[in-house]
Amino acid sequence: MLKGNCLLLFLCFLFVQSSPAPLHTLPLAQPHNRPGHDWPRSPAGMLAAGHRGGSGGFQRVKRGWVWNQFFVLEEYMGSDPQYVGKLHTDLDKGDSAVKYTLSGEGAGTIFTIDQTTGDIHALRSLDREEKPYYTLRAQAVDMDTNRPLEPESEFVIKVQDINDNEPKFLEGPYTASVPEMSPVGTYVTKVTATDADDPTYGNSARVVYSILHGQPYFSVDPKTGIIRTALPNMDREVKELYQVLIQAKDMGGQLGGLAGTTTINITLSDVNDNPPRFSKSIFHLRVPESSAVGSAVGRIKAHDLDIGKNAEVDYNIIPGDERGTFDITTNEHNQEGIIILRRPLDYETRKAYTFKVEASNAHLDSRFHSFGPFKDTATVKINILDVDEPPVFSKPSYTMNIHEDTQLGTTIGAVTAQDLDAGSSPVRYSIDWKSDLDSFFDIDPVTGTISISELLDRESIAQHNISVVATKVNNPVLTSRVSVTVHILDVNEFPPELAIPYETYVCESARVGQVIQVISAKDEDLPMSGQKFSFRSPQEGMKSKNFTIKDFGNNTAGVVTLRSGFRRRTQEIYHLPVFIEDSGLPVKNSTSTLTIRVCACNSEGALLTCNAEAIFLPVGLSTGALIAILVCIVILLVIVVLYVGVRRQKKKETLMTSKEDIRDNVIHYDDEGGGEEDTHAFDMGTLRNPKAIKENLFRRDVKPEAGSVPRPAATSQDSADIQDFITERLQEHDGDTSAPPYDSLATYAYEGEGSVAESLSSIESLNGETEEDYDYLNEWGPRFKTLAGIFGDRSESQTDVTSTASTTTTAENKH
Repeated sequence: MLKGNCLLLFLCFLFVQSSPAPLHTLPLAQPHNRPGHDWPRSPAGMLAAGHRGGSGGFQRVKRGWVWNQFFVLEEYMGSDPQYVGKLHTDLDKGDSAVKYTLSGEGAGTIFTIDQTTGDIHALRSLDREEKPYYTLRAQAVDMDTNRPLEPESEFVIKVQDINDNEPKFLEGPYTASVPEMSPVGTYVTKVTATDADDPTYGNSARVVYSILHGQPYFSVDPKTGIIRTALPNMDREVKELYQVLIQAKDMGGQLGGLAGTTTINITLSDVNDNPPRFSKSIFHLRVPESSAVGSAVGRIKAHDLDIGKNAEVDYNIIPGDERGTFDITTNEHNQEGIIILRRPLDYETRKAYTFKVEASNAHLDSRFHSFGPFKDTATVKINILDVDEPPVFSKPSYTMNIHEDTQLGTTIGAVTAQDLDAGSSPVRYSIDWKSDLDSFFDIDPVTGTISISELLDRESIAQHNISVVATKVNNPVLTSRVSVTVHILDVNEFPPELAIPYETYVCESARVGQVIQVISAKDEDLPMSGQKFSFRSPQEGMKSKNFTIKDFGNNTAGVVTLRSGFRRRTQEIYHLPVFIEDSGLPVKNSTSTLTIRVCACNSEGALLTCNAEAIFLPVGLSTGALIAILVCIVILLVIVVLYVGVRRQKKKETLMTSKEDIRDNVIHYDDEGGGEEDTHAFDMGTLRNPKAIKENLFRRDVKPEAGSVPRPAATSQDSADIQDFITERLQEHDGDTSAPPYDSLATYAYEGEGSVAESLSSIESLNGETEEDYDYLNEWGPRFKTLAGIFGDRSESQTDVTSTASTTTTAENKH
C-alpha cells in the first residue's frame, strides 16, 4: 500500500512539472474523525497545488492534505447541532474572501456548513440503521463573485454506530419435535436472532444464545443457536410437550448488552416403545343362537399407550376348539377387536365356545425389541343362548314342473318344514298371496302339498315363483319362507308359421334352379332353439310349375325357380304356397303363401326396379324420355296459367291508360266525408263565382229565410262569347269519330272571369219547396246524357240533396 502511494505521488510530481497550465489549489479538510478507520480516499484530495512563479516555470508550494470522510455519532441527543468537521483551503487567508458551499445528500436539511469558516454541523439526530453514510460535495468560491476557486471535492460523512438495537428473533415463536427416547445431543432445531447494529464495529452485533427455561431437558449452542436434547430417554407417555425459552444477547453476552427472547414449543413424537395390553385375561360373551352369519357377536380391546400407527393392533384367534365358527377383525377407528360369526349357531348342538385371542402391534421398532414381546393374549368364552326359532325347511328352495292345460286340483309337489327346538311344535303351511295374486295354486296347510287351482298357459306365463310360509303352531309369530319355482311345460298347440312377411322377387334373367329366397319359421310353443321345422311344397294338385321349396334341414328352406324367362309384361306377381311342419307332439303344420314379384335386375343379379314404369322399356321409351315428356307437360301448364293471369289483369285495368290522353277521367274515390258540419274537407270557394257577394253566404244545413234567397241575375251580353265557345266545342265533340263509346266529361279549358248568371251548380242552391226542372240537360246532346239521367232520377225518387249537389258540382267544374 505504501509503495502504491509513493508511486502515485511520483507520477503526480512529474505531471506538475511537465504541465503547461497552472494548477488550482484544492481544499484542505480538517475532519473530526476517528483514527484507524480509513475509507478510500479521493485521488484529488491527496494532490498538492501550486501557483505560477514566473513566466518560465512553476514554483512548488507545500501540500494541503484532504481527508474524504467524517464521522458523526448516531442518536445524538444534545441541544446544539452536532459538530462534524471543518473544511479549509490554502487559498483562505482568513480575510473572509472565500465562501464554502455544500451539496449532495442531506445538504441544507441534515448537514449545514459555515460559509466563512467551513465548519460542518448535523442539524438533527441520525440513525445508522436508517442510513449508514452520506455522500456530499464541497467547493470554495469567491465571496464576491461566486467564482469557483477550486474544483468540487467529494467526501463521505459516516454515521458512527452505537448499541441501540437488541437482537430479534424474526421467525419466533418456534415449533419443533424430536422422537421420544432419543439419546443426548439429538438435534432438535436451530434459532437465529438478528441485530440491526453495525457488525463491523465493536460487539454491538455479536449475539450469544442461552436457555432461560427448559433445562435440564435441552441445551443450546451459544454461537450457532442449535438446540439439542440434554436428557436421555425422555418418554412421551410421561410428558409430551416442552416449552423452552431462548435468550439472544449482544455485546458478546457481556453486562450492558441488549437481549431478546423467543419461545420454542418442542413436542416429543411417538415411537413404538409400548406393547398392547388386554385389560383382563378372560372375556365372557353371550350370543343368541339366532345370530345371523357375518354379524358382530362381541368386542374386546387391547390398549396401547402409543399413538398413531404405533398404536395399531392386529387381532388373531389362536386355533383351538372354536373350529372356524368365529373370526376377529380390527376396528380401524378405535382399535377394538370385533368378533364375527362365521357359521350358524345351534343351542341344541353346542352350548359354549372357548378360544384365545392374540393382540400384537402392526408396526414394530427394532430398537425396542429388548423391552419384551410386543403382543398379549386373552381368553374368550362364548355362551350360546337358546332362542325359540322358526321352522326350518328341508331345502333352501324348491323347483317343480307341470304341463300346461293340466286338470285343476292336480298335485305338482310338496314342501316340508320342521321345528328343531326341544318343544318340536307342529308346523302349518300357507302361500304368500303377494307372490300368487291370481291364485293359480293351493297348498295343504298340514302336509304342504301344492296343487293347481287355475288353468295354466305357458304362452301367457312360462314360470311361476311363489313363496310358501311355514308357521309354528305354538308360536305363530315365528315363521319362515321358502321360494318355490313352478315351470310350465309346453304342449304343442300352435302350428308353425313364416318367421317374417317376406318380400320375395325373381329377376327376369333368373336361371333354372336358382335360389331366390331363404325362409325360416317360428312357433309360439317353444323357443327356436328347441324346435325342428320342415318345409316342402304342397301336394301334387297344388304344386307350382314356376317355383318349388327346398328344405335345407337347419330350420330354413329355399325358394327355387323351376324355369327361366320371367317377364313382367306376361305376369308380374306369383303366389307360392309353403307347407311347414313342426316336431312337437302332436305334430302341428300350416300352409303359408309367399308373394313373388318379377323385377328387373342387372347382370350380377342385383335388383334395379320393380316399379310399373319399367313395363314401357321394351316399347322403346327410356326413363330419360319419360322425364323429358313430363317436363314438357309442366312447361305447357305454366304457360297456360301465365296467359290466363295476364288476361285477367287486363280486364281489371282502366279503359283509358294512355298518358297522352288530355281528357280528364272521372275517378271514384269512395271517400266518406265528415258530414254536413265538416267545412274543412273541401275548399268550397273554388266552386263559387269569384264575383259572388260574400255577404250573402248562408248555411246549407238550415233552411234559409225567403228574403235571403238570391235572385238570378239578368243575362249579360258579355256571356255571349262563352255560349259560342261551348256550342263550338259541343259540335266538335259530337262529330269526333275517335271519341270513346262511353260517357265522359270534356274539359273546355276556357278561362274567363265568370258568368253573370253565376254558377250552374246546385251546391249553393237551397232546397225549396218547388223542384227545379232539369229536362234542358237532355237537349245538350249525348255528352250530357249521364248527367241528365242522374238529375232526372233525382226528381222522381227524391234522393238525398247533398249527394245530388256533389255530382252537379263536379259536372260544373269540368266545364
